[in-house]
Amino acid sequence: MPKVIVPLAQGCEEIEAVTVIDLLRRAGVEVVTVGLDDLPICASRGVVLIADATLDVALVQEFDMVVLPGGQPGTNNLKADVRILSLLNKMASQEKYVAAICAAPSVLALAGLLDGRKATSFPGALNAYPKVQQQNLAVVIDGKFITSRGPGTAIDFALALIEKLVSKEKREEVAAGLQR
Repeated sequence: MPKVIVPLAQGCEEIEAVTVIDLLRRAGVEVVTVGLDDLPICASRGVVLIADATLDVALVQEFDMVVLPGGQPGTNNLKADVRILSLLNKMASQEKYVAAICAAPSVLALAGLLDGRKATSFPGALNAYPKVQQQNLAVVIDGKFITSRGPGTAIDFALALIEKLVSKEKREEVAAGLQR
């Protein structure tokens, strides 16, 4: 069974976080949500989320994919955490999947992982990174890097993650259950 880590920073976008977690778990993927500290996570619209573990506890485990929800100030909190940047570089160097939605692709860009790659994000989030080939699409897949635009594309994003981690058939099965 594939295993995914989803870091939940204070101020993350709750639609993106919960949609990804929910749909991956519907597909039978093991999802470990982690907080940057041991506090409940207050998401961008005031929804309180409880992580499965802290980032420090989870960093000793192996994962097949890392997924960063966006939102603000969540994305800025991810950018400020050197452990997140180290995790992203480790996953990329191991040729594991690295995914981000909304403003969070800017964290990948900050780490230098999107240089010369196609990616999408919330409008303007990647403007400070001229080496990224910005695309105006809901979901962009460039090798092992998967990016998406925002809360409105969260289902499409999660389904793309399922297809990459499990199979196209599992993606279609999960999508059918959503009445899409």
